[in-house]
Amino acid sequence: MAAAGALAKHEQILVLDPPTDLKFKGPFTDVVTTNLKLRNPSDRKVCFKVKTTAPRRYCVRPNSGIIDPGSSVIVSVMLQPFDYDPNEKSKHKFMVQTTYAPPNITDMEAVWKEAKPDELMDSKLRCVFEMPNENDKLNDIDASKSAPVLNTSKQDGPMPKPHSVSLNDTETRKLVEECKRLQAEIMKLTDENRHLRDEGLRLRKVAHSDKSGSPTALALRDNGSNSLPSLLVVIAAIFIGFFLGKFIL
Repeated sequence: MAAAGALAKHEQILVLDPPTDLKFKGPFTDVVTTNLKLRNPSDRKVCFKVKTTAPRRYCVRPNSGIIDPGSSVIVSVMLQPFDYDPNEKSKHKFMVQTTYAPPNITDMEAVWKEAKPDELMDSKLRCVFEMPNENDKLNDIDASKSAPVLNTSKQDGPMPKPHSVSLNDTETRKLVEECKRLQAEIMKLTDENRHLRDEGLRLRKVAHSDKSGSPTALALRDNGSNSLPSLLVVIAAIFIGFFLGKFIL
């Protein structure tokens, strides 16, 4: 009796959710996934690994690891597609095996090999296959029918009002004043251009009459000829601004 008590296993330290059954909801024509939550309520690190009686039918991620004190791990159990027979009961089972992690752990495989039987803790879960009931099917059909109605109601709703693009009185008044100012500047520049053109003609006559080709005459001629292109560019820019202003109005 004493020997039997010494070999008794410790109670599972992890809290499993769900605790006893892993439920898989069909149809099973595609991969079906269910989650198993492992929570460590202790103040020590715990090593775990997940085993199954049907390893070819399931994919488990992660299937082993270490859980820190007060932490949790979500294990995803993926059932591969198969032909479901409602008359056949599932015999598949899972086992979560745990042990306290030794200090300075470096090799997980060595931990499990060196663990003594009385240091191991385990919990077993059975697999349950469920097909959707008639109420679930009706709810899915109702949801699919109601979806177009929701879209139609959105389309039939009031259309948003377009943003106003008209100018208010203040902006119109500013544009009119700007056009008047540009017209006055154009007239002023036209007079200056006429004056400069006359001055250029006079300078050219002086240059022709000056047979000695004095530096003063040449400088005056260059200044007069260079000022004309710049003035024409300014006048062209003002005309463009004026016509753009009229187009906006």
